[in-house]
Amino acid sequence: MSLPDWIVLGATLLAIVIYGVWKSGTNKNIDQFLMGGRSLPWYSVGLSVMATQASAITFLSAPGQAYSDGMRFVQFYLGLPLAMIVLCITFVPIFHRLKVYTAYEYLEQRFDLKTRALTSFMFLIQRGLSTGITIYAPSIILSTILNINTTYTTLFIGGLVIFYTVYGGTKAVSYTQMLQMSIIFSGMFLAGVIVVSLLPSGIGFGHAIKLAGKMGHMNVIDWKFDPKNQFNIWSGLIGGFFLQLSYFGTDQSQVGRYLTGSSVGQSRLGLIMNGLIKIPMQFCILLIGVLVFAFYQFNRPPMFFNKYEVSQVQKSTYAIQYNALDQQYTAAFNQKKEKADGLMKAIDTKDPSQITKAQAELQAADKAAKGIRQQAIGVMKKNNKEANDDDTNYVFLTFVTQYLPRGLIGLLVAIIFLASMGSTASALNSLASTSVVDIYKRIINPGATDRNYLNASRLATVFWGLICVAMALYASKLGNLLVFVNVLGSYVYGTVLGVFVVAFYIKRVGGTAVFIAAIITEAIVIALGLFNFVAFLWLNAIGCVLLIIIALLLNGVIPKRIALSTDN
Repeated sequence: MSLPDWIVLGATLLAIVIYGVWKSGTNKNIDQFLMGGRSLPWYSVGLSVMATQASAITFLSAPGQAYSDGMRFVQFYLGLPLAMIVLCITFVPIFHRLKVYTAYEYLEQRFDLKTRALTSFMFLIQRGLSTGITIYAPSIILSTILNINTTYTTLFIGGLVIFYTVYGGTKAVSYTQMLQMSIIFSGMFLAGVIVVSLLPSGIGFGHAIKLAGKMGHMNVIDWKFDPKNQFNIWSGLIGGFFLQLSYFGTDQSQVGRYLTGSSVGQSRLGLIMNGLIKIPMQFCILLIGVLVFAFYQFNRPPMFFNKYEVSQVQKSTYAIQYNALDQQYTAAFNQKKEKADGLMKAIDTKDPSQITKAQAELQAADKAAKGIRQQAIGVMKKNNKEANDDDTNYVFLTFVTQYLPRGLIGLLVAIIFLASMGSTASALNSLASTSVVDIYKRIINPGATDRNYLNASRLATVFWGLICVAMALYASKLGNLLVFVNVLGSYVYGTVLGVFVVAFYIKRVGGTAVFIAAIITEAIVIALGLFNFVAFLWLNAIGCVLLIIIALLLNGVIPKRIALSTDN
């Protein structure tokens, strides 16, 4: 990056941290630190909810996902609006009425302490691992810019977020997220405009979309029912509904965001805002990735987008072999570019036979280029078996750093940093609140002073920050971050959602039945996921339904046994 880009990046990050700490004021008790005094308006709640979900993974990996796989990932969010309606009717008023700090407090009131502790523990494990991934995403940026190992950049990013979350608490998180989302929306819009402006003369937005469509990248809706297909309309509507309902209804990183609302109405408006905006926002972010794909049909992309891995193989004994493949890739790209120009001309003629012929020629040229790329990845693997062979997380970043004008590069990089800081800070805040409220305050040290719990909350934030940084150091081996973080959540969310559904709607089922059912269900869900019996989104629906069935069956047996032992 140029000096102006570094100035924009540094000034933006510094301003966000200072603004958040200043607006948060002084936290005198645990309610202020964890809940912000429950005083935030609906728009702050809505932006905070969106910022928590829209991490750096969204803005870094989503365009790369669309570049390699098209638009079909947007189906993942189709169940979101319906989930928001259910939350507003059921979850929000109950949590507000009970004045809980965490969602899991309610489970003890409804069931028992062991059920509360189990669900809290499941959340801590899942969210702790997921947050490590959100820390890793921006470390990729610094690693690429500075051409150094992600270990050092991960430690830097993790330390920065831990600092202002420990100092400012949830208000610092919420206020910074408001500013972050404003900058993010502006920056992503500018990025989309610039991608189109950089296309060759005579090729506009419409041409780019048609080209991407002919290459199979405008696959927005897939109506075919296939339980092993990760992204189709059925997995999005059904599996996505259960995932989103569990995420927003039982994951403390989100529950903690809308519990900061000053009233039930303000929290509901914030969630409705999220439901209305999230799908169009995600569609636009994926569309930017599709436009980048179209751009790279006319401009040579790197054979492999991860510059660090490329530099490692070019320093090795395999350098000559890799560079020879790079030359072959250049020749293959030139042929592909020629075929892309031919398809554009055919589209302008509107002759179906010419379009079909040009489309087939471009697809064949693209297949040849991909074949050379796969050979290059094989060379990288020969040099280092641990080399990361998935570079989708680097696609958008490469485009930004190579083609955007000075100053704007720094702003776009800052956007990805801001998204990561916002979601990571929310997650750390939720991990601290669950650790202190559900474990420390309830089990380890009940009856302590507010000052003691405030200090414990800050220590818990530091502890989980370190755990998340440790997970981030491993994240390079996980492939596309956007997909993996949702796969990880799907292993847990269905089971936890089932516990809450039983708590809300099936009053005759007791705590012991739910507790045992949760353990059995989680074991089954993990087995289904590990052996790929179904696509990951379906695990959410399966986990929820399975827990309800098992809990009902157990509830018919357990009370009878207890009664018999009492009679004896």
